Amino acid sequence: MAVSPFDSALYRGLFHDEEVGKLFTDSAEVRAMLLVEGALAKVQGQLGVIPEVSGAFIHRAAMEFQLDPAGMAAETGKNAVPVPALVAAFRKAMEAPEHAQYVHWGATSQDIVDTALVLRLRQAITILEGRLRGVIRALGAQAETNADLPMAARTLAQVATPTSFGAVVAGWGWPLIRHLDRLAALKLRLLRVSLFGAAGTLSAMGPQGPEVRKGLAEALGLGNAGDPWHAARDGVAELSGWLTGVAGSLAKTGEDLVLMAQSEVGEVRLGVGGASSTLPHKQNPVDPLLLTSLARHLAGLDANIQGAAAHRQQRDAAAWMVEWLALPEIVMGAGRALTVAEALVPRIAPLPDAMARNIDGGLGLAYAEALSFALADRMPRPEAKAAVEALCREAMDAGRPLADLAARDWPGTDWAAHFTPAAQMGEAPAHARRFATAAIGV
Repeated sequence: MAVSPFDSALYRGLFHDEEVGKLFTDSAEVRAMLLVEGALAKVQGQLGVIPEVSGAFIHRAAMEFQLDPAGMAAETGKNAVPVPALVAAFRKAMEAPEHAQYVHWGATSQDIVDTALVLRLRQAITILEGRLRGVIRALGAQAETNADLPMAARTLAQVATPTSFGAVVAGWGWPLIRHLDRLAALKLRLLRVSLFGAAGTLSAMGPQGPEVRKGLAEALGLGNAGDPWHAARDGVAELSGWLTGVAGSLAKTGEDLVLMAQSEVGEVRLGVGGASSTLPHKQNPVDPLLLTSLARHLAGLDANIQGAAAHRQQRDAAAWMVEWLALPEIVMGAGRALTVAEALVPRIAPLPDAMARNIDGGLGLAYAEALSFALADRMPRPEAKAAVEALCREAMDAGRPLADLAARDWPGTDWAAHFTPAAQMGEAPAHARRFATAAIGV
């Protein structure tokens, strides 16, 4: 197995995300760093920090030149950061020392790496946000279609009372809408330029430093961070937590679908499943299982990111490198989970007969709560609950429907009217339709 299954030739069909993966290659990182260096030089030239002709030359070269990441490996290993090697290779490739001397003027390595990261994260977020909206809309369609389809609600792995499949779907979808709401504010805090110099003071650029930072932010279409974030990693940590939260919410859908599709329950079909190496009849729920696996993996990686927020002093390479190790896989994993969910949700086919059968179970125990509240008109609520508990035990022991036992003990009431899903789904259909309406507008 490869060090990272996300980049494995063998496992890429399971874990890899093609669109997101393109943003987390060595070439993509080098390209983004060159864009930052070029934009910085152009702004500095326009403001007179460096000669304007040199700024324009560097900017043009940054757009045109291709640098080989492999050629920077040795120096990156030596320096624990790629920027010194990048700057040296860029200056050499320019073959114009009179201009090349102004490359990276007054910046520090972390400024370039972090700003380049933000540029790539902006693209990744745009991709993931579109997919998230697609999943929400697909869930909304399922909720609307199945708002009145009865099924058993289950608590602690036991049948509880009737609900609707549409309401269950709404329960999967509402957290995703909330994640979408959170993203708008997150982007404002995360997508900011970093340009603060070696120790966060930008002293090398003199009094023009703030203007250079403002100009760089405008040139790159990023926010202008007023304070250094070399060691303030809350933005990165917030993104990691958000991505992990999205994956966790999708895993909730996956977990429920695995249980609903298992042989003894059979309440949904999920389209084409995975094959077994030896059992011809198997249709393994690969996609729901993958959602759970990705969420669990991301939760572990996110713990590393949250721990890395404890940066020492004004800059801390040890904590910073933890982000390099964990964040790409978190973004990739969340992207893959959204792709899987976007394809899976429209394929979910509920099986009404199986759902009805599982509500009733032959004995009608899912209506025990309804019976106990109906009896509260005749006796104190604690006594009603105890009486129904006794009837439930008798129903299970004797194999007799609960409604029959209720009619025996309390004749003269149409107990069958209480033993129907339509009478006991409560707000479930309304929950489903409310979510479906909200999903249309995302």
